[in-house]
Amino acid sequence: MTKKTRSIEYGFNDLPPAGHLIILSLQHVLLMFVSVGLPIIFVSQINETTQFAATLVTLSMLAAGIGSIVQSAGLPFIGSGYLCPNVCGPSYLSLSLSAAWAGGIPLMRGMIIIAGLVEMSLAPLVHKLKQVFPTFIVGLVVAMVGVSVIKMSVTSLFGLEFRGDAVRSADILIGMVTLLVMVLCNIWGSGFVRIYCLLIGMLSGWGLAVVLVPEYGHTLAVVRHSPVFALPSIGPEFRQISFRMDMVIPFVVIAVSGSLKSFGNLLAAQKISEPELDEVNFTPIRKGLLADGFSTALAGLIGGMAVDTSSSNIGLAGSTKVLSRWISVAAGVIFIVLAFCPKITVALSLMPKPVLGASIIFAGCFMICTGFQEMFSEAWDARNTFSVGISLFFGLSTAFLPGLYARAPELIKIFFTDPLPTTTILAVLLNLLFNLDRTYEGLVRRFRSS
Repeated sequence: MTKKTRSIEYGFNDLPPAGHLIILSLQHVLLMFVSVGLPIIFVSQINETTQFAATLVTLSMLAAGIGSIVQSAGLPFIGSGYLCPNVCGPSYLSLSLSAAWAGGIPLMRGMIIIAGLVEMSLAPLVHKLKQVFPTFIVGLVVAMVGVSVIKMSVTSLFGLEFRGDAVRSADILIGMVTLLVMVLCNIWGSGFVRIYCLLIGMLSGWGLAVVLVPEYGHTLAVVRHSPVFALPSIGPEFRQISFRMDMVIPFVVIAVSGSLKSFGNLLAAQKISEPELDEVNFTPIRKGLLADGFSTALAGLIGGMAVDTSSSNIGLAGSTKVLSRWISVAAGVIFIVLAFCPKITVALSLMPKPVLGASIIFAGCFMICTGFQEMFSEAWDARNTFSVGISLFFGLSTAFLPGLYARAPELIKIFFTDPLPTTTILAVLLNLLFNLDRTYEGLVRRFRSS
């Protein structure tokens, strides 16, 4: 066993004992539930019924659960074989709303299917990226996976749901205590305490929330009126699929962006699962992107919202050193079962936002720092400085100045969408540009030697 792998509790091919497998999977399921809020937000924006919302949540959870199994089971031709669960993809929310406003759920479904097929078509090309993803760019992408969840995690930690919400001192205390419990259990804990640090922190934070803010306890009263088991009510809007040519380009762009995000997540999953690798193994990455596209297309086909790989769950795996892909498979199975259990689903969806925010921050810390370690693991020069520096300036500006890019020309809007894909694209292009002299010299030497 190498020095890099010595501290791993369960390797990515290890099968934990049944009891540990179930509880460890539940940790990931709790984190996956953060994304269940997206279908609820979506329904509120199109003014649909509570029954419609329940159906959309169920179908979206089914797609995410199946996607998690396909991604992590290690099938011959599809799936990375790493712990990399699927969740509802926030990057698709805005365009999905636009499609629903323009042509209802049938149009949203059709365009999500197209996006999934685009992602699947990009997967075979990933092996050609070996030359454009040196170690420092791989590290940058991994770090940006963590950076991409900062906005969502911090706003949740402060208990904010809508713009303009007041910040309560109690919510800040709940979030900070939850985060502190998770971190201390991970640093000073051992065995049971360390590998279940997220679950311990969540339960502690939830208990504190009920004590400090009684309304968190009162909201749980609605659970009593929810059925234990229920099948989704498939209305006529879930029985049709339609397409519109004028929406193809926006969905193709978001599919490319989603592929880049999943590419970063899969790189991170490989880095923490197989730290002994000296360079990227693109075979599982290719199969992982194929699974991601398949899951997205499946979501559209069955009537759910688009799904995506989860950065937070990969970060949790890295921070706990519990990397078994079977945990992701079991989490997918549990997610599918819970899709038909409204009582449990409603209860988990009512978890205090500061607790969820603390959980995402806990997972994101590992991603950011792992990426930085990878970036600076090799010799550094001015070319790297400007490739990384300029791409970070403009990549992070998409989060700091979203209004600026909303007014920019269409060509700029296409590429300057989100910190992760924007930074990745710029870093690759700038690295190629700044190394043109070396590329030219290499071609000249090869020509002369031949």
